[in-house]
Order: sequence, then C-alpha cells, then structure tokens
Amino acid sequence: MRFRRNFDEEPEINLIPLIDVMLIVLIFLAVSTTYSRFSELQLELPQADASKTQTRPNEIQVAVTADGRYAVDRQIVPFADPPAFSQQLQKAAQGRTNPVVVINADAQAPHQAVIGVMEAARLAGLPRISFATQRPRN
Repeated sequence: MRFRRNFDEEPEINLIPLIDVMLIVLIFLAVSTTYSRFSELQLELPQADASKTQTRPNEIQVAVTADGRYAVDRQIVPFADPPAFSQQLQKAAQGRTNPVVVINADAQAPHQAVIGVMEAARLAGLPRISFATQRPRN
C-alpha cells in the first residue's frame, strides 16, 4: 500500500494578498498618525545700556551656581527644599512692594535647581519671576 502521493509541482507562495494587507496597514498608519509641529518662541529681550546703572529696590536677586549653591541678594543660603527656601525669599521680600524674583542661573546649573527656585517663589507668594541673561561674547 502506498499512501503518499508524489507531487510534481513545487509549492508556491502567493505574494499578492500579503502586498494588499501591507498597503492597507500603511494607509491606516498614514491616516491615523498625528503630526505635531513645534513652533519657535519669538522673544525680544530688553536691551541695556552699560553706562547707566539703575537701582531696583523691588528685585530679589537669586543666584544658582553650576555646583548647586544658592544666594539670595548676594547672601549664600542653603537649599534643602522649596518650602524652606521660600522662607528665605519671604525674609528678603519684607518691606518691598510687589517684588520681582530675578533668577541668575549658571548655564550649567541643573534644570531642577531653577524649577526649585520657581517653586519656592510660588510658595512664598511671589508670582513675578524674571530670568537674567547675558549677551554672548564675540
């Protein structure tokens, strides 16, 4: 008894249905993908005249160094957490009407350090925040 048949033909794979399915998937991905466009911020920074010096009594200068040291109005203060630092900012704000917190952060300072100062200013009730920058040297 011989149950096996001999096949003279080679089996073939039909690629047409596979190509159809791949095109459907490609069309689905192209239609369902959301394209987000990032826009640039257009900023105009104020210009300063180096010959004029202005005293600004309503500014609280906060410096953040690259190695993690903090200073409030040129006095080095510790930074344990934003609530503790907010007390330092409240002390500096006493006697000033509607002060502006000016953050002078080093370019190499961690982003979290600047966010910590901003959070401390919010906790101290000082909503006006500004950042100090300098022009690049040519």
